[in-house]
Amino acid sequence: MRLTDDRYSRDRLRLDLALRLIQHEARTQTIRRWTGLTDDRIRKLYRSYVSAGAGVRRHRGKSPRQAEFFMRSRPMQRDTSALASILSMFGVLPQAPMADAARILPGVARGELLCDAFETYQRVTPRPQITFEHAVYLATALASGAELQVHRCRHCEGLGVADPIALRTPECLACGRPLRLTAYRAAPAPAVPLPSLRANPAAVPRVGRTGAAGPKVGADRIPSSLGP
Repeated sequence: MRLTDDRYSRDRLRLDLALRLIQHEARTQTIRRWTGLTDDRIRKLYRSYVSAGAGVRRHRGKSPRQAEFFMRSRPMQRDTSALASILSMFGVLPQAPMADAARILPGVARGELLCDAFETYQRVTPRPQITFEHAVYLATALASGAELQVHRCRHCEGLGVADPIALRTPECLACGRPLRLTAYRAAPAPAVPLPSLRANPAAVPRVGRTGAAGPKVGADRIPSSLGP
């Protein structure tokens, strides 16, 4: 009986995560990778739980794979830094680079944290520009460190995301000075999963803009508890 209960619990967790990913308009391949469900079960979930007028689109084709998307403009760089900070605080990013992040990073427990982090990003950012599929790619790219890396400014402790092979020295979004990169270590994953924002959406306040500095969230100042 205990073995049956454990299997049921694991299956229920996978299904719950799949429904959250569907609500965020994740592609079938993304849902399969993070939940372990088959394509057939995912299609049945779409048919059984997503009504035609629910406003949830089912995207097809390949998932985003362009790191340049996150560096294309100053507002996008602010959004990227904000989301990277939240991913770190929620324990989505590993403490050390993963050689095969696309295969190792996905999982049900981390998938729940990824959804919580993305929902937090949507709440604290006035005009979020990053879709969930791009958030998945950002988390994977930062976990690998080959295409994008998280760094902290030596001058103001601001957090930034940079291309490790870029020819130009990036500028810190918090203080405007050249970003002299220092090593940044992601926060450890919490021993107990953080409560889902669906249960208490008021737990994360919405933060507005302050002048031209962009959204005043973790992108510009991250807590000292995340220190290197």
